[in-house]
Amino acid sequence: MDIATNVFQVHGINERGEVVVRRQLRRRQVLPFFGRLAPCLVGIEACATSHHWAREIVRLGHEVKLMPARYVKPYVKRNKNDAADAEAICEAAT
Repeated sequence: MDIATNVFQVHGINERGEVVVRRQLRRRQVLPFFGRLAPCLVGIEACATSHHWAREIVRLGHEVKLMPARYVKPYVKRNKNDAADAEAICEAAT
């Protein structure tokens, strides 16, 4: 999950590496979205607000992996945007 000020980008894959979700979420949609998901690993790039979101998502039964930006950067394959960052975070988390 790529965290931004108002719009978050979620990129999810299954066990076989196939994309199962690619969505934009507004801040108010994040917790209801993760509340409906089965427990899974959620990767988040570490930043000022990532710890808050990690705590909230863990309360919903998910495992959260916070990663420094320097660990995620090598996985960005194309233009820097929120969707590409979310995909890179997803790949780095695995």
